[in-house]
Amino acid sequence: MTDEILVVDDDDSLRRMMEYSLHEAGYRVSVARDGDEALVYARKNPPRLIITDLRMERVGGFELLEAVRREMPETLVVVVTAFGSIENAVEAMQRGAHDYLAKPFSRDALRLVVQRALSYSGLQRENRTLRQQLQTQAETKVLTAAPKMEAVLELVDKVAASEASVLLLGESGTGKELLARRLHHHSERAGGPFVALNCAAIPKDLIESELFGHLKGAFTGALKDRVGKFELADGGTLFLDEIGELPLAQQPKLLRALQEGEVEPVGAGTPRKVDVRVVAATHRDLAADIRAERFRDDLYYRLAVIPVSIPPLRERPEDIPYLARHFLRQLAPERDLDLTPAALEMLRRHPWPGNVRELENLMQRLAVLCRHDSIEPADLPMGLRGSAKASDSPFTLPADGYPLEELEKSAILQALDRTGGNQTRAAALLHIPRHVLIYRLEKFGLREG
Repeated sequence: MTDEILVVDDDDSLRRMMEYSLHEAGYRVSVARDGDEALVYARKNPPRLIITDLRMERVGGFELLEAVRREMPETLVVVVTAFGSIENAVEAMQRGAHDYLAKPFSRDALRLVVQRALSYSGLQRENRTLRQQLQTQAETKVLTAAPKMEAVLELVDKVAASEASVLLLGESGTGKELLARRLHHHSERAGGPFVALNCAAIPKDLIESELFGHLKGAFTGALKDRVGKFELADGGTLFLDEIGELPLAQQPKLLRALQEGEVEPVGAGTPRKVDVRVVAATHRDLAADIRAERFRDDLYYRLAVIPVSIPPLRERPEDIPYLARHFLRQLAPERDLDLTPAALEMLRRHPWPGNVRELENLMQRLAVLCRHDSIEPADLPMGLRGSAKASDSPFTLPADGYPLEELEKSAILQALDRTGGNQTRAAALLHIPRHVLIYRLEKFGLREG
């Protein structure tokens, strides 16, 4: 959208007066003689403000207003109406006009209306920018309490300011795209586009077109020109997820794009310059793929100027309760839903092959299915409950078995002995609430002792 005012009126003298007055006040002004001419111009160069008469031959002000509100919602419209037709101005504002001018009007009145409209437009822009910034900050915020992950974030924030290519290495579900967005948001390219492409999701015969674009008729099915991801990301960041799945035949073309800063759409014959920072990611062992000649070593070294390894969730157990509770608050904000210590301990023992994504999906399931406010071990899937290995248990069941009550009594007495009889601390050691401990003491006849 241009910082321009478009004046639309079929009255030549009034149109020239408005154009001259606004030019004199320092505004950039274009003119049109009717709504049809105005629409042709505005569709190519959407202005910030349109001032239009309501009564015009061919396409009138109401038709122009409706088209602008539908196609250019950020453009404000001020309508001009005769003094005796104020009801038309009211109708226009009900349809979405920002303000109106009643004929005859002075140059000062015209300038005041324009000043108010442009000030409002500026506030709209600031609000949109602020909302976008807040949304981006929320989208790139990484929740962690683990030293390993904090070190990764420190590295990511440090390299964000550079133009170096970054290769994110980690298992599926560890948050590679989230970190790529954080890199972009903290870089000088934050005002440019962030474009993501999953190389594993594109058929190998279409990957070149996805990356570099194509011209109409370049191949069967190319019915119109297509802009590739490199050109869409011009001035910003291109995130290539699952780069290890890129076909070997396309790797030299990607390498050339990185080295030369230019791309050649399929069927074009001439290259086009692009200014793009590439962030790539993979869960594969690219060193093994290089040895097996499935991935080019020169492309690897070009992509991995700064390699960043993201630890899997099982290597940062500190994050499990933190993330689990965050997802529950996010997924069920109206409920005070939490996990019992025993359930949290089962989450810590689970190997999480799907990493953070698997944990988020589990919390979504629990938020839907759990009918009470405390998630117990019994609420967890059977597979997860069984993932804690017997060798991790502090107790080994004898071959001839052992009474469960005796085991409970033994644990309670040990906890009380270790805490000098302090029931609150003993309950914390046993991962149960204090009132449950008191109930067990009474049940086993241990309360007075």
